[in-house]
Amino acid sequence: MIADLDVSGSAYVIDGDTLRIGDERIRLHGIDAPELRQTCGPLACGAESRARLVAIIGRRPVNCTGRSRDRYRRIIATCRVAGRDIAGALVGEGWALAYVRYSRDYLTEETRARRQRLGMWTTEFVPPEDWRRGRR
Repeated sequence: MIADLDVSGSAYVIDGDTLRIGDERIRLHGIDAPELRQTCGPLACGAESRARLVAIIGRRPVNCTGRSRDRYRRIIATCRVAGRDIAGALVGEGWALAYVRYSRDYLTEETRARRQRLGMWTTEFVPPEDWRRGRR
């Protein structure tokens, strides 16, 4: 963790895995959420993922521990609200995937969500990474 990348405060949710605190854009470490316009079968899973992140955060302050910056200059961070790991909550509820290319932190939560058919797991879907590449 890099202390100068730590950010806390009121958050604005951009999409299911990105938020803004002040002037900083933060990408949640270890997960990949559907893009805003992405659908998963009959579900508007991108919009649902964003809505779930908004609900998890509510109006409470978010505390993010930065790890690095990505090519878009976003801070890659683990973020918590009221002590709860936001990324783990999204994956555990089925609204994001563990992004195993970068981390295996949330595989247990993803496996549980898949087995319980939660969130996106209620239907067939294209993984967000593939959807971004045009495989829709």
